[in-house]
Amino acid sequence: MPDIPILGNYRAGSSIVHRLDPRTKLLAALALIFITFAAQTFSALGALTLFVLACVMAAEIPVGDALKSIAPLLFFAVITALVNLFWTQGGATLFQWGFVTISELGVRTAAFFGYRMILLLMAVSLLTLTTTNLDITEAFERVLKPLRRVGVPVHELSMMMGIALRFLPQFAFEAKALYMAQISRGARFSQGGGKTRMSALGSIAVPLFTSAFRHAETLSNAMEARCYHGEQGRTRLAPLAFGTRDAVCAITLAVALACTVAANLLPW
Repeated sequence: MPDIPILGNYRAGSSIVHRLDPRTKLLAALALIFITFAAQTFSALGALTLFVLACVMAAEIPVGDALKSIAPLLFFAVITALVNLFWTQGGATLFQWGFVTISELGVRTAAFFGYRMILLLMAVSLLTLTTTNLDITEAFERVLKPLRRVGVPVHELSMMMGIALRFLPQFAFEAKALYMAQISRGARFSQGGGKTRMSALGSIAVPLFTSAFRHAETLSNAMEARCYHGEQGRTRLAPLAFGTRDAVCAITLAVALACTVAANLLPW
C-alpha cells in the first residue's frame, strides 16, 4: 500500500497565511468554496486558478505537495466528471455504444465540473495545510458560538471534529501497517474471486475497527481521569484576535469574487 496523504496534515511555517487568525482562514475557506461555485465559465475557473495558486505560494507550500494532499479525495472529482459526461447531452455526438452516448457538451461539462471540484478541494486543503487541528477546532467553535443561544452544543461538536481530524493520520498509518503485515503473511488482495478478496480485506478492516474502538475507549478514560466537564471553566493560552492581515485577506477575497463574477461575462 503506498503512502496515504491525508487532507489535514499540517505543515509548519511562518508565512503570512500561517499567521492569519484561524477564524479568518476558516471563513476564507468557506468563501473560496462559494467563489468556486460562483464560477460558471472556463474563464472564471482560469482566474480562480491563478488566485488559488497565489494563495498556495503565499503559504510557501509546494504546489505538488498541495496536490498530493487532495489525492485521496480526487475520486469526488472523477465521479462528478463521469456523471456529467454521461448525463449531459448536446452538440455533436463523439461516441455512441448502445445506450451510452458521449456528446461534445457532455465532455465540456465533465471537464468544467471535474476541474471545479479540484479547485474546491484545494481551497479546503489550504486551510488544513496551514492551520493546526487545535486552531481549526477553536475557530469552528468561535464562529458557531452564537448558535449556543438556541441550544446547539457547539463545544461538543467542535471537540468531535478536532478528535476526528487528529486521528485520521493515525488510522491511515495503522491501515498501512496492517496491510504490510498481511502482505508479509502471504495475503494477496488483488488475486482470487470476490469472496477471497473480501476475506482478505476483512483481515485489515476487523483489526482496524478494533483499534479504533480501543483508541476511543482510551481517550474516554483519559478525559474522565482529567475530570473533563466540557467548556465550563476552560481557559486559553493564546486568545484569538483579528489583525490587519485578516482585514487584507477579507479585501483580497472580495476582489477574487469580483474578478470571478466579471470573468463569467467572457464568452468562454
